[in-house]
Amino acid sequence: MSFSKELRQAANPVFEAILEHPFVQGIGKGSLPAPALIHYVKQDFEYLNTFMQIYGVAISRSTSRKDIAMFTEQISFVLHSEVHPHNNFCEVAGVAYSDLQYEPLAPTAHHYTRHMLDVANKGTLAEIISVLLPCPWTYQVIGDHLYETVQPTEDHPFYDWISFYRSGGEMSVTKQFCDRLDQLALHASRDEKKRMIDHFIKSCQLEYAFWEMAFTEEKWPVSLA
Repeated sequence: MSFSKELRQAANPVFEAILEHPFVQGIGKGSLPAPALIHYVKQDFEYLNTFMQIYGVAISRSTSRKDIAMFTEQISFVLHSEVHPHNNFCEVAGVAYSDLQYEPLAPTAHHYTRHMLDVANKGTLAEIISVLLPCPWTYQVIGDHLYETVQPTEDHPFYDWISFYRSGGEMSVTKQFCDRLDQLALHASRDEKKRMIDHFIKSCQLEYAFWEMAFTEEKWPVSLA
């Protein structure tokens, strides 16, 4: 069994829980509260900014042009392509994506981004890929699950979102990351592999927590207004 398959097997309970989360279920049903959709988009916008910064760190750790090209392509993807599912959520919520105002990261999103930044600043290239991989992988699993179970047509409110993330959609980085991680794992020490597993599992848990944060419109506990 490849290392990436071992990771997927270890995190399967989290993947299954994500598919059952009410926000994800709401995407499939085509019905979610507008405030939850808006909160998600605002938080994900800032989260993806951090994701791109970590791609930059990964580039600095890369020793091959192939790796540099992979991470560079992903920065471009976030900047120019991943705005489409955000726009889909905004359209359903009845707001313009361009009109959204900056909102500080909620506690869960703040924790998730700091988790990834900590690994990026201290870890190896293999650890960086491990901490980043759950984001595209869980979204692809969600997209595939919803596409297969709901079989949405173009009049489904979240057709564009589901089509974007499913296998064969616009996001194809999961396989690239898995393949590269499997190569790096062949030369990783036992301790490094343990760290890679830990980073991956924590990111999976925080993916679930991110959906919960959006659904509950999580804020910091004490208002300063």
